[in-house]
Amino acid sequence: MAVTMTSRPVRQGLGGYALMALAQAAPHMAKAEWLRAPVVQLVEKGVLAHRKRARRTSPLPVGVEEERDILWLTLLHSVERALVEDRLSPMALKGLLDILVRRVMLGRGDRRAAERFRAQYGTYPPALLTISPGKACNLRCPGCWADAGPASEKLEWELVDRIIGEAKALWGARFFVLTGGEPLAYRSGGKGVLELAQKHNDCFFMMYTNGTLITDELAARLAELGNLTPAVSLEGWREQTDRRRGEGVFDQVVTAMGHLRRHGVLFGVSLTATRYNCEEILSDAFVDFCFNEQGALYGWIFQYMPIGRSITLNLSPTPEQRLWMWRRIRELGQTRYLFFADFWNQGTLTEGCIAAGRSTGGGYLYIDWNGAVSPCVFTPYAAANIKEVYARGGTLNDVWAEPFFAAIRQWQKEYREKKGNWMMPCPNRDHYADLRRLLATYEPDPLDENAREAMLDPAYAQGLQEYDLAYQQLSEDIWKQQYLRPVA
Repeated sequence: MAVTMTSRPVRQGLGGYALMALAQAAPHMAKAEWLRAPVVQLVEKGVLAHRKRARRTSPLPVGVEEERDILWLTLLHSVERALVEDRLSPMALKGLLDILVRRVMLGRGDRRAAERFRAQYGTYPPALLTISPGKACNLRCPGCWADAGPASEKLEWELVDRIIGEAKALWGARFFVLTGGEPLAYRSGGKGVLELAQKHNDCFFMMYTNGTLITDELAARLAELGNLTPAVSLEGWREQTDRRRGEGVFDQVVTAMGHLRRHGVLFGVSLTATRYNCEEILSDAFVDFCFNEQGALYGWIFQYMPIGRSITLNLSPTPEQRLWMWRRIRELGQTRYLFFADFWNQGTLTEGCIAAGRSTGGGYLYIDWNGAVSPCVFTPYAAANIKEVYARGGTLNDVWAEPFFAAIRQWQKEYREKKGNWMMPCPNRDHYADLRRLLATYEPDPLDENAREAMLDPAYAQGLQEYDLAYQQLSEDIWKQQYLRPVA
């Protein structure tokens, strides 16, 4: 779930006190139907009032602020749906409201640690980390960005534990994303991702999972933890999902979501959009299936990225399809208050790219199963290895300071200053020529042979740059008219 939308404290501009009132009233609302409607109306009124005041002095484009109004209303009504339908276990409700809302969204983690970092470096630290503790996966999907499968590469559990503890202490981070491989296939010394969430119970974790390893027993454990939410992967209906992930996987995922729903686990869906399924996964029927029938409370869309196993440019949604998805996601937020986010199309909400530990706040770094640290999950080039940094006595701060990451942060700063189009925020996906120059200058290590081949392939570069230009021509006028228009 996207929880680092701005470098400013959330409470200041997003009706923090109103949302705190909801968090405090939620346990009573779950049992008292008569109380629910007036409290939600009060909170909605408070959020919108604070948002209106914030827009008067906001440096952000007016269209971005309007989009954030919709975002926070979708969050509010998602919580309301969870209460009305009694979807969450007591610990899941506590994890959502006490950790995710109060500590992460409103408190923005440990602000004292963040301010210490700012005093030392003159800028804010990364707000979160994404970690792939192991490459192993029980599936082998065509086009997998991680090239995952029956692999042995992994980080020791104690090392992952140390990384999380250090991110908390040095950066004040309280939100972590776990991916893979398959996170539930990761074991080290008899421990896995559930033990990480159990130890760091002051943090909120989200894991991207194929869902096939979620048993009834495991769902019960997740419900008891309350601070680890699975985002379950689908490709659409049975035909599309089984074609890519394997025969029978769709039915296994539906069974897994039944386990999660029955035990009251907060969960969502993660959908890979290609040119062959993007209309399907955003159809009313499929959206209803995910959110109403299965009980998902949030959804992520990841447009296919031409990296990883079996690289091809032909799976990416066309520029025209991408623009259609942008419109459709906005429609679902405005008309149905569904928390459904597109990692690329809604770069407007995150003020552009958040890779490389963005200096204005809300940024992140990615650590893979070998310890390689890259700016983003979808930019497979590493400037450092956390094992080597620790071996020489360094910390995550030394990783953050690597010149390649600093150069990406400088690119983000310059793009922001020239009012670059946040509808196409990604250096890799949307500005590949710029990324290619940075790769040539700083020579980070490709994470695997797939990344190396992509970097050296002139046809790959030409294809991405042609895509960038085509989408810029489609989206530039919308960016200027919809987002940069003067305040009325």
